[in-house]
Amino acid sequence: MIKLYGHELSGNSYKVKLMLALLNLDYEWIKIDLMRGEHKQPEFLALNPFGQVPLLVDGEIVLGDAQAILVYLARQYGNEQWLPLAALPLAKVIRWLSTTAGEIRQGMESTRLYHLFKATNINLDRANQKAEYILTQLNDHLSNREWLEFNHPTIADVAVFPYVGLATDGKIDLTPYPNVLSWINRVKTLPNFVGMIGINN
Repeated sequence: MIKLYGHELSGNSYKVKLMLALLNLDYEWIKIDLMRGEHKQPEFLALNPFGQVPLLVDGEIVLGDAQAILVYLARQYGNEQWLPLAALPLAKVIRWLSTTAGEIRQGMESTRLYHLFKATNINLDRANQKAEYILTQLNDHLSNREWLEFNHPTIADVAVFPYVGLATDGKIDLTPYPNVLSWINRVKTLPNFVGMIGINN
C-alpha cells in the first residue's frame, strides 16, 4: 500500500492527500511531527535526506517534493486528464507547478508561515506583495475559464489550490479576487474532494 508521510497543517502534504483522494487511491497516512523535529531524525532522513514532508513511498519507490509526487501519481495512476502527454499541454501544466514553487510559495505560503507558525525569517511586506501579485494574475487568468488549463482540472489545479485556499491563514483577504473564489469552490465540488484544517469541504 502507498504510504504518505506528512503533517496535517502542511499545505504541501495536503495537496498529495487531495490528489490521492481524487484518484480514489488507498494509502496509509503517517504523521510526522514537525514541531518535535521528527523530520530531522535519522529514521526519516534515511528515507528523505532533505528532511521535508511530504514523502511518498509506493513499494520500492521513495519520492519527496509535493510537485514531483503529483507528477508521479498522475502518470502512474491517473490519465491524460491530469497530466497531458503532448508537449505544449504538458508544458502549460508544468508552468503552474513552477508557479506553485515560486510566486505562491513566496506569497501566500510565506504569509501563512509568518502568521500561523510565527516564522521569524520572513519579510512580511515582500510576501504580501508577492501574494497580491500572484492572486491578481490568477484572478485575471480565471476570468474566462473554469480551470487553470483546458476545460477540466489537472495537477496544475491540485498544486496551486492548497495555499490559495489557505490564504486567510496568512491574513490575506480573497474578496477582491472573485474569479479565484469561484475556482476554489469548483475544486471543492470535485468527486472525492477532501479538505484540511483551514479548508472546509
